[in-house]
Amino acid sequence: MENKNNHYPQEEIALERYKLISPILTALDEKADRAKIGLMKSETCGQAGVTRKTLDRWLDCYAQKGFDGLKHKKTGVGAKRKIPQELLREAIQLKLEVPARSIPQIIEILEMEGTAPAGFLRRSTLQDRLREEGYSTARMKMYQKPGIAARRFARSERNDMWQADIKYGPYLKINGMMVQVYFVGFIDDATRYIVHGEFYDNLDQSIVEDCLRKAILKEGLPQRLFFDNGTQFRTKWMERACAILGIKLIFAKPYSPESKGKIERFNRTVEAFIAEASLKRVSSLSEFNQLLNVWLAECYHNKEHSGIGTSPEIAYKSSKTPLRFLPAETVAKAFLRSEHRKVDKSGCISFKGKKYEVGVTYVGRTVDIVYDPADTIVLTVEDNHTNTSFKVKELTIGEHTGPRPKLPEFMTPAKPETSRLLDEKQKRYDKRQLSAKRAISYAQINKGGDSNV
Repeated sequence: MENKNNHYPQEEIALERYKLISPILTALDEKADRAKIGLMKSETCGQAGVTRKTLDRWLDCYAQKGFDGLKHKKTGVGAKRKIPQELLREAIQLKLEVPARSIPQIIEILEMEGTAPAGFLRRSTLQDRLREEGYSTARMKMYQKPGIAARRFARSERNDMWQADIKYGPYLKINGMMVQVYFVGFIDDATRYIVHGEFYDNLDQSIVEDCLRKAILKEGLPQRLFFDNGTQFRTKWMERACAILGIKLIFAKPYSPESKGKIERFNRTVEAFIAEASLKRVSSLSEFNQLLNVWLAECYHNKEHSGIGTSPEIAYKSSKTPLRFLPAETVAKAFLRSEHRKVDKSGCISFKGKKYEVGVTYVGRTVDIVYDPADTIVLTVEDNHTNTSFKVKELTIGEHTGPRPKLPEFMTPAKPETSRLLDEKQKRYDKRQLSAKRAISYAQINKGGDSNV
């Protein structure tokens, strides 16, 4: 009977290779742009310590033969050549001394020292043996990473932490045009419950703001928000909103996707919805999101989750942690934005391609506008000079010009009781006159003295 242990290293090698190429396969399935895939390939090559050619060969083998295509094939004389244990220990020692050493560098050192005959060690053979012993480049880098270990974790109570991410969605035909949509979802870390998820037709920062606002209005405030370092998440608005709402803002360390494993795993689950929804002939984004709500309620929230042993809905709604709701005014304030605008010579400001009439009184001045990103029909203008605020609407152009406004009271010239300029000049004039008289008196005294001599 064939020993099953002979297959174990091959299964391990194939599994490690699959873990490395899995994110790239997902990106290829989602038809991501070439630049993004190229960047992922470069990062994977650096992580695994392999060349781009080797990585492409793994992808091709998986595309042709699946998981079996990733298993190491032993062919030729090199496959039969075994590395002696003493030589392997020397190679491991060199790897431990400097974990960043590449396989060719290790071989070169062993050959220069005379420990290994020239040409005896093959790169692929030594790399496989080091991987089998647990000294692969990827594993050594993992041990070198600062901070805590990348182990699984989960919060114990609902709304203790929400994770969020953006997923590239399919192309939908909306109003006769093919538009790519993007999914934004907020997941409760403890219960895996989706507090809110929605597809959007753009990648603007406002999509995260909108999704977070809806999640808070539905389920209250979380204690923490956990994001990656994407431009849609790391914004001044997010810092301001969390400060007002009392939410702790946490960002993942760069190049550590495992820390957001729960939302990443859910994003892969969304693929099942996209596959089903593609069979429907949706004509609008709202219809597509309505199908998402049905799928969340019937196919995800009420199904048992292996990570928590029950359904996300039961876990979330049976929690004893009370929901935290703030007054609507406070939430509205947190989601407002503030920007500076200069009033042009017609008394208007420009905002998002539209004109809003402020008044010619403010011509040439810079004012602060406060607005709700979800509703820009009406803006609030704050006047720092008078500590007042007022509402403005989009400019309506009429047939006639408006009357010239009166000068504001605070700009009205004062009515003085005297001329401060002439008062000061009078004082200087009097001083000069007094000096002149004294000079004349001294001259007369000196002249009289000369006549007496």
